[in-house]
Amino acid sequence: MNRRNLIKYGLATLSAAALPSAALAYPDRPIRLVVPFSPGGATDVVGRLWADRMKPLLGTVVVENKGGGGGIIGATDVARSQPDGHTFLFGNTSTQVLLPAIHANPPYDPVKDFAGVYILAVSPNSIVVHASVPVRTLQELIAYAKANPGKLSYGSAGAGTMTNLAGELFKQLIGVSDITHIPYKGAAPGLKDLAGGIIPMMTPNIGGPLLQLHAAGKVRVLAVMAERRLKIAPDIPTTAEAGLPGLIAANFNGLFAPAGVPKAIIDDIAQATRGAMADETVQQPMIKSGFEPIPDSSPEAAQRAVESELARWLPIIKKIGFTQ
Repeated sequence: MNRRNLIKYGLATLSAAALPSAALAYPDRPIRLVVPFSPGGATDVVGRLWADRMKPLLGTVVVENKGGGGGIIGATDVARSQPDGHTFLFGNTSTQVLLPAIHANPPYDPVKDFAGVYILAVSPNSIVVHASVPVRTLQELIAYAKANPGKLSYGSAGAGTMTNLAGELFKQLIGVSDITHIPYKGAAPGLKDLAGGIIPMMTPNIGGPLLQLHAAGKVRVLAVMAERRLKIAPDIPTTAEAGLPGLIAANFNGLFAPAGVPKAIIDDIAQATRGAMADETVQQPMIKSGFEPIPDSSPEAAQRAVESELARWLPIIKKIGFTQ
């Protein structure tokens, strides 16, 4: 068996033991995985889970948290890296879609400067209200917003984030423009104010802390902005089921390489990742964090995800007039 077939066999079977380094032409040094956010966040957690599963096959995988600029600093670093298969980005919808779309002069092109490898999971947004808001369904919220002009506001994790754009999309779809946006520095402080009744509404990603507040009756999650109900919250309807099918918003988390990395390397990494994603011990931590794992992605699917989300969100961002 030649070197090429040996690594392909090892990656495909996800061998528990590292292949002998002398037998491998690739990698010939540690793999660098750039997570463009601070440690401990949702993207960081999933990225480190991937790195741990790849180490038996690829040897040393160094996770480097390179935050700043909402993720644009770390993403730019990877876009400018040598395309030799030793540097990858663990990015999301913000780095691959929203940031390039809202910046007047983005430092990278998400389609031309990156090669998609695999989308591991998606984290849908939701429509949530404080318990004091007199609504229990999405349709009741829409009616309330129309009957009470200027009374509602919504919190987001920050200007230009998916939570911000999800709120603006909601406003566009229901034809109510006077719901005030209140940006926070992250989702956690926004959820705290929502639970305390300081803000009446929020559009956060689904996650454990939010569902705990929902179960305690402090907030009501009216709908998830997804095409199907979530494994972690099967009792919460989708926006389509709640009567607003166009309200779809989610953060994808996935692996991207600098453009120019040999296709054989990308295909092998994607195949190894697909094998890992079939493992329940990989899926369960994601599900508990509010993610929907994707067991059947591919380089082509990852690239399509970026291109389709860009096509969908660019007109919305243009209509909002949001730029940086």
